[in-house]
This record gives sequence, structure tokens and C-alpha cells, in this order.
Amino acid sequence: MAMLSEQLEKVRSQAEKCLFTPGSAQEIRTAVSSMAMVPLPPSAKYLYIAAEAMVIENGSGSSRKEAMSSLQKLSTALNILEKYGSNLTSPNRPKYWRTVKHNNPVFRATVDAIHGGRAVLCLYGYTNQQPDGLSFPDEITKPDIAKVAAVTLEVMSLRMELDMLIKEVHPHAEFFERIVPSLAQKNDDEVTTDSPLESPSNERPWERQSLTLGSFSQPKGLLSLSSLTPAKPTAVSLENCCICGIFPVASHCTTCAQRLCSECDQLYHSHPGRAMHSRVQVASSRPSKTISASLATWQCSYCTTVNTMKQVLCETCERPRLATGAPSMQEEPQQPSTITEWQCKSCTVVNAGSSILCEVCERPRLATRPPVTPSRPNPSTTEPLNSQWICQFCTYANHTPSSRCEMCDLARSDPAPSPSKILSSFPVKDFTSLPVKPKLTATEDPDIKRQRLMREEGLKLIQMIREGEMKGVSPEELYTSLRVSGGSSSSISGTPCDWVITELPHRLDEICAMAASFQHTPKPLHSTLFNCAGEDGGLEAQKSGAVQLSRAEAKQAWLTAGGDAEKAARQALRNRRAKVKELASLGFNDSAAVEEALRQSGGDVKGALVLLQRPLLEAFHKRMWSDENEPPIDINNPDKQRVCRRLLAVYDLPSWGRCELVLSLLRDPAAPYTLEDVVQAVRESHDRDFIRRVLAKECPICLSVFPHSKVQCILTLSNSHTRTHTHTH
Repeated sequence: MAMLSEQLEKVRSQAEKCLFTPGSAQEIRTAVSSMAMVPLPPSAKYLYIAAEAMVIENGSGSSRKEAMSSLQKLSTALNILEKYGSNLTSPNRPKYWRTVKHNNPVFRATVDAIHGGRAVLCLYGYTNQQPDGLSFPDEITKPDIAKVAAVTLEVMSLRMELDMLIKEVHPHAEFFERIVPSLAQKNDDEVTTDSPLESPSNERPWERQSLTLGSFSQPKGLLSLSSLTPAKPTAVSLENCCICGIFPVASHCTTCAQRLCSECDQLYHSHPGRAMHSRVQVASSRPSKTISASLATWQCSYCTTVNTMKQVLCETCERPRLATGAPSMQEEPQQPSTITEWQCKSCTVVNAGSSILCEVCERPRLATRPPVTPSRPNPSTTEPLNSQWICQFCTYANHTPSSRCEMCDLARSDPAPSPSKILSSFPVKDFTSLPVKPKLTATEDPDIKRQRLMREEGLKLIQMIREGEMKGVSPEELYTSLRVSGGSSSSISGTPCDWVITELPHRLDEICAMAASFQHTPKPLHSTLFNCAGEDGGLEAQKSGAVQLSRAEAKQAWLTAGGDAEKAARQALRNRRAKVKELASLGFNDSAAVEEALRQSGGDVKGALVLLQRPLLEAFHKRMWSDENEPPIDINNPDKQRVCRRLLAVYDLPSWGRCELVLSLLRDPAAPYTLEDVVQAVRESHDRDFIRRVLAKECPICLSVFPHSKVQCILTLSNSHTRTHTHTH
């Protein structure tokens, strides 16, 4: 026993090293086979996973046939767990390696369907429980490769032992027959042969003297399968497909070390990444067995079609044999069988053939279309209340007594919730026709009643807003008028739109009168002022020199104050004072003119600025529209900027600096230049010395000084330049 334990540790360490270091699949398979063939019970062989408990809990059955079927499901789930571990130990981990979703159909049909599947995921590192799945903790950036490799090795070894047990080629099947008694039963319809490897029941495998310890002590390399297994000529020929586990091996892939049947080989190697694998045909010499009529066919759990045993996929819906049933939905169209791209069944996006998850919805490639959400039935008296339950994850109200939510497809946590608590905490909304007000029943939920009343009031408000837009009334004015009336249209004459059109102008005049009276009496005005006429109040305020507000300013303040007239009047006065200060900072200090401009512009600062600037621009406007000639530019005008502006506008000089240069040259008393000559010279250059030379050209005939533009070059008869110039005096 001690020597076997030491040999097991040696095999385990070598196999773990093959897992988390780059190596071929054949080496890993040989290492796992060596560990699986060690003659020790599961409780002594497996240190991390509870292998014995998993076999006991998942191998229940009254007969050997039922136990084998349960162990086949366990083997399939271990195959998926093996892929999870291989992805974590791989240097190129998938994009979403940190999470495992519960709504994944492959996970839900395999790992989640067995006992102990989630415990293995916790050993991998998926210890953080989330509403929709399992994940690594946030503080962990990468998985523990050594531990994951050790757990994955045990998962692979247990799966290989179960496969050998199902194929009846396990050399030590008595270990599993002791913990699952139904495996010791023999079926009458099966042809069984006595195995020479079986030992008496009272003899312990690790006490056999026939197995020498020398066969286990290999100094280098891993243990070979032949060193632990006695020669059995029909062991290879009795091997089944490693994917479906039903049909005999038809081909052996030397690249990925997979032994598959014909149909699984065709499906598995249709992937673009495995299309170039080298495969060798295997001749099967498996002895025939008498199969009963019940085992010759199988019924699809999705569409209930009876298929033959040779068909891996259903003939009608093309779903796998072990696929679980799904809720009724519309028949989904068949996806074209192409090896370069595939179409997502959930969002219909065409993805590349090498991608495993959809690029848009991130659902797996083999995930089926999510169930079509049925139309939500109206709560009626004929429907029992105990059939309704609320999902704790998405708060969807389910109307069927199913164990999974129709919306998020998560399991129902509380199997029997109280109907009264459900209806009181999560009211079921009724999306029926809105304008009709249903009659209240004695058992109507108060929350449903409150929501229905809020919905009806909202619909009325939307209808009034639409009517107001057609009549030119803004939603703000309509809402404020409802607040003035106390929230009901019955307290005001007519509809709110009619009140805004007919009564609001009088209310605005009252606000203007109140604002004028506040300048004389700082105390709040009594309610009797609301009855005074707005026109008379405005005239009195004008005579007394008070501030006169426009209706536009009063309306804006009325909307800001929420319909409170006194508050609106004070707010309008504060706004008017702020605008007067803003215009005063721009140079308009006449408060009376500023007040009048603001009143005429409706409180708009830009409009008032235009009105205030109009008198300043009156002389300019008259000169612009008059037919008289422009007065000449006065160079000696003391306003230097005025002269520069005229030079820039009339002569189109390049810059303001050129205008100042022209003005400085013209004001030089020692150089009597004309305006046109200076402007032409300044356009050509900005150098003052160059301009002076251009303006002072000496004539070689009369020796007088003239600008360059007034001297001309004379050509001789031989077409050559001369030094003689002419000028006009």
C-alpha cells in the first residue's frame, strides 16, 4: 500500500508537469492513463475532488443499466470540467475565463446537472457567487496554475476510469462495485465473458503478489499503459468513441490523439483549426451483442421524435441525443453548415469560424435560441394566484408554475412563495388599453391602483400638452397654470389652454403693477392688488417714474416662480436690476434710457443693446445712405484712430500697422507727400527707409525729386535702357 502511494505521487507529479508545461496531447493522455491504472480505490487515489462521493451520488440506479446511464452523464460533465481546467492552465486563456455563466446551455445540461460539479469549479478558483454565475474574486489576477493542474489531472483520471468502467474494460471494477452496489448486477440481455483479471473478493488489489513493484519503478519517463495492465488482445478493439461513448472507434487522429466514431470524427474535424489533422482508419473487431428493442431507438427530449441508435443528432430538430428539453418556441431555421463562419441563433450575427462566443451578444456558439417570451396574460379571476411567482434576479412576474424564470432562465430560489406576499411586494403591471378606466374590485391591490391612477393622470397631461402645442401654448405655461389651479382643471374657467390664452395676459399685467408698487412700499402687497386693472397700474407707475416691466419679463418670472404672482414680481425686479447693471458696464449710464430699452426689447439684453446703440450710429447711417460725396480724409484730425479706420476702409491696406505708417509719413513736415503716393508705397513694403527712397526719386535731367510712380524710363532706338528719365511737372 505504501509503495503504491509513493508510485502514485510520482505519477501524479509527472502528469501535473505535463499539464502546465507545453507538451503533446499524447503525452498528457499517457500520463493520465498511468494514473488511472494505479490499483487504488477512489478515496485513496484522489486528494482534491470528492471522487467517491461524486460516484455514489451520481451513480444511483436500481439496475446496472440505470447506474451506467447515470455514470455516463457524470463522465460527460467531467469532460466539460476538464475543458474548463485546460483553458485555465493554457497560456492563451479565453477572453472570458474569469466567469462561468449559469445560463450557458452546455453548463446547465452537464456540470450543473450533477452533484459536485460546482465544487470542482470552486477548486479551480471560481469561488465568488454571483446572481448569474460563478467568477474569480476581483483581487485575483490569474489562476493558481499548479492547483488547477492538480485538480484537472484528477478530473481527467476519474473520467478515464468511468469510461473504462462503462466499456467494461476497467481492470479494477470492484472498487466502483463496492461503492455502487447496482454495478455488480449482470444484465440478462448482455453477452458477458469472464475476465482473467478479476480477483477473488477477499483479496485486496494492493496485496496481490502477482503485481510486482518493479514494474512501477521506472527511473525516467512516465508509466506505460502496458506495464500496469495485463495483456488483453481485445481491449483495443472494444474501445468506444471518446465523445459519444456509444459507437466503436472508426478513426484515430494522430495529431490530437482522439479516437472517434465516423460521425463524431466528421463533426469534430469540420472545424477550420482541425481540418488538416492526420487521421488513420481503425478496423473494429468488436463482438456483437444482443441489443433489446428498447435500446435500439431513443426519443428526442425536445421534439419527441423517435430516432435510431446510429443517429447522434435528432432527425427533426438536429439537436444532440443528450440535449435537455426546452420550452415551446417557434421552430428556429437551420443554420448553414459552413466551416468559415457561423450564425448566432440568438442575435443572428454572422461570426468568424474561429470564434467561440458571439461578437455581439457573447453567447456560446452551440447555445440555442433563447425562448420566445409569451404574451403576458391579463390577471383574471379564473387564473389561480398561486401559479404566479416573482423572479428574485430580474423581478419578472412568471405566470406558469415552472422551476425557471421565463425571462432570465435562472432557477427559482423559493419553491413555494406566498401569493399574498408576491402581489404586495411586486405588483403585476397591466399593459392593457389605457383610455378606459377599469372598475375597481374589492380585492384590487393598492399599489396596482396607485400605478393605474398615475398612468391615467399622465395620459391626461400628455393629451393637454398636445392640445397646447396645437394652440401655441408651451408645456411650461400649461404646467404652471395647473399648479395655479391646484392640480385640477375644474378650478379654472375652461381648459388650461384657454386660461393661458385669455386670463394669463391679465395676470401678467397684475405682476407688472405689483413690481411697480414694490419700489414705493417694500412690504408685501395684499391680495386686493390682484383685482386692480393692469393697464391703470402701468400708467400710474409710468407717471411716478417707477420701473415698467414688459409682459415677456413678467411671464418668464411667473414661470420661474411656479405661478406665485408676488414671488414672480420680486424675481422680475431682481432680473431687471441685474440687466441694468450689465448694460451700465458697457457704457450706458442713462438708467431711464436703459429701462425703456429693456421694456421695448422684452427684457432681452441684446435687443436693448441694439436700441441703445442706434442713436450713436445715427450719423453714420445718415452718411451711409446720403448721395453726397465722402468728405476727404483729414490727416490733421486729432482722433488718430478715426483717421486710421477711414484709411483702412477706403484704401484697403493690409493691416492696422500699415495705416499707422501712412499716417506718420503724411504728418512728417519735412516730406510733403501726397496721400495716394504714400498709400501705394506702403502697400508694396513695410520698411520705412525703403518707402522714403521710393518716394524721393531724383530725375537725372532736372535733378528734381519725385515719387517713383511719377518717373518713367525712356527706351532708345536700340531698345536698350538709358539713364534718362522724364517727368511731368
